[in-house]
Amino acid sequence: MKLIGVLAYLLICFSTTTEAQKLRGLDKSPMDMAYYPDDFAHDRKFAPAKVGDKVFARVTYSRPAKNGREVFGKLTPYGKVWRVGANEATEVKFFTDATVQGKKIKAGVYSLYAIPTETEWTLIFNSDLDQWGAYSYKENLDVLRVTTPVKKSDELVENLTIQFKKAGDNVKESIMIIAWDNTLVEVPVAF
Repeated sequence: MKLIGVLAYLLICFSTTTEAQKLRGLDKSPMDMAYYPDDFAHDRKFAPAKVGDKVFARVTYSRPAKNGREVFGKLTPYGKVWRVGANEATEVKFFTDATVQGKKIKAGVYSLYAIPTETEWTLIFNSDLDQWGAYSYKENLDVLRVTTPVKKSDELVENLTIQFKKAGDNVKESIMIIAWDNTLVEVPVAF
C-alpha cells in the first residue's frame, strides 16, 4: 500500500515537472527598472529599507532590441507618440514631488511617452496608467510635457536603456538618460 502511495506521489511530481516545461520563453523585450539613486538595487545597505524611503524615482519599462534595424525614423517613426519602450507603456513613479526640466510634477505614477524627431524629443508624463503601447494614448490626460535635444551616443546601444545619474554634488539633482541605437536624450530631474 505504501508503494502505491509513493508511486502516485512520484507520478504527480513528474506530471507537474512536465507542465513547467511548457511555459513560454523569455519576452523579446524584457522588463527592467531604473532607480534614482541609480545604485539602489545594487547596494546592500538599502536592502532592509522600503523603496520609497531611499529612492526618489523608479522607471518600469520593457527593453526592445535594435536587432540590426533602423530604430528612429523607421521602427519608431518621427513625429508620432511612442511608448518609450515596448509592450506596456513605460511608467515613472516619483516618490516625492519633483521638477522635470524645471517644471513641477506631483509625487505619483505616470505613463511616459515621447514624440521623437531628429533633433529633439517631447517627453510626456500622462496620468492614464496600465496601457499597452501608445494605442489608446489620451492627450487630455497629459500632466507634463518637456522638450529635450537629441544627442548621439558614443557607442551603439543595442537594447533601449533608461538610467539616472547624479547631477552635481546634490543627491536630489539627477539626469534621466534614455538611450537606444545611437540616440540619447538627457532630462534634468530634481527632487
